[in-house]
Amino acid sequence: MEPALVIWARRGVLAMLGLGAVALLFFAAATVGQFPVSLSDVARILWEGLTGLPQDVSDRARAVVMDIRVPRLASALLVGLALSAAGATYQAVFRNPLVAPDILGVTSGAGLGAVLAIFLSLPVAAIQGMAFVFGLGAVTLVYAVSRAVKGAHDPILVLVLAGVVIGAVMGAGIAVLTYLADPYDQLPAITFWLMGSLAGVTFSDLGNAWPAVALGLGPLLFLRWRVNLMSLGDDEARALGVDTERLRLILVVCATLATSSVVAIAGTIGWVGLIIPHMARFVVGPEFSRLLPATILMGSVYLLGVDTIARAATTVEIPLGVLNAFVGAPLFLWVLARARLSWR
Repeated sequence: MEPALVIWARRGVLAMLGLGAVALLFFAAATVGQFPVSLSDVARILWEGLTGLPQDVSDRARAVVMDIRVPRLASALLVGLALSAAGATYQAVFRNPLVAPDILGVTSGAGLGAVLAIFLSLPVAAIQGMAFVFGLGAVTLVYAVSRAVKGAHDPILVLVLAGVVIGAVMGAGIAVLTYLADPYDQLPAITFWLMGSLAGVTFSDLGNAWPAVALGLGPLLFLRWRVNLMSLGDDEARALGVDTERLRLILVVCATLATSSVVAIAGTIGWVGLIIPHMARFVVGPEFSRLLPATILMGSVYLLGVDTIARAATTVEIPLGVLNAFVGAPLFLWVLARARLSWR
């Protein structure tokens, strides 16, 4: 058996390599777009932003990088890590490899809140706030319904089915509002939001979202060792001293908080929470204390790459949710073909 120091040193090296890859991809993505900016100019602009020391770059390049690309790239990292971490947590908690943040109605609930705000012509801050509140409200309703009807049924199965039902109701509400929306004003905005995009994200949006994401991910990282015990089943976990019901509630609430926070600024973006945890298992295995950091890292890189393609592949930006579906569907089929070799 290898000494613990060697194991931790290897993990540290891998973590540094991963963070270095994210930084390089971030710099490369900042140069790409309808207005190309050289890598050296990007470095000077970022250095100016960090230190306040003036650099010899054009105002146009500075505005493109600092006002448009940096907040967008940072939001891609934030959304990717939040959705992938939430997906890994749901799959571990429910011991189901097909579970994703959509399963508890979080995405549908947040979507209904945002669409309702657009339908009522509320300001942007209200759209984000209602998406967040409705997302949390949806998972609260799912949990309350599951508690009310669980009886002699498997509580995990009841919770998942309640999520499917509540998600369907929320989806019906979105359909009704879309049908009633003004086709010249509200309907384009609703459609654009439902397709998912990071084009309009600002530093202010990031400032509102990241504390909630950190509040959700912090307990997940702190409790990642206990999550492994959930994979043994409730009876075995209780025998080892774990309050499974309480731990499951904490994990679900934290994952939902992270999901709702990013859906509020980016719209509905699927597939990330479903496929990234599977891909991370191929690399580090199913042990959750290693899986969660790997999932966070890979989710950030994945969405950063897809968003860069969405805004730079053609002269007209491709909606992120649409491109993500085109990329995610074949990727999931590939993951599905190999899942039986990796999932336990």
